[in-house]
Amino acid sequence: MSNIDITYDISDVQEFMDEEKINEFVDMILEYEKLENTENTYVSFLITTNDVIQNINSEYRGKDTPTDVISFAYNETENIGPFDILGDIIISAEKVTEQAKEYGHSTEREFYYVLCHGMLHLLGYDHIDDEDKKVMREKEEELLKEIGYERG
Repeated sequence: MSNIDITYDISDVQEFMDEEKINEFVDMILEYEKLENTENTYVSFLITTNDVIQNINSEYRGKDTPTDVISFAYNETENIGPFDILGDIIISAEKVTEQAKEYGHSTEREFYYVLCHGMLHLLGYDHIDDEDKKVMREKEEELLKEIGYERG
């Protein structure tokens, strides 16, 4: 099992945002990507507000607007120590709720979509060009289907 650290910087933590369920989903993604030694893999999560993620988005990406998820991948450099530190994922719980309403599905489904999206970024996937976007979207849908969160 991978090692995750979750910090909740929100007042309303939903029951589906529990560490065990998130860890199981992270492990499934790592297994899907055939990562070895997942028990030594570490990812940190911050579940926060639109204001906090907007500040981070502005500082690190030059975009002064809230977003759903930001990933900081650390695997682009060598890890020192016993863990393979994949990186940090920051999720705006407010943005997740807004998008769930906009897209017409549950907040839980949207949360796990955003979490999956962030994890795939840590694993090197991107959506800058159309072909990469297609590959990433297909992986997201496959992984979400595995845990019962189909689109719709």
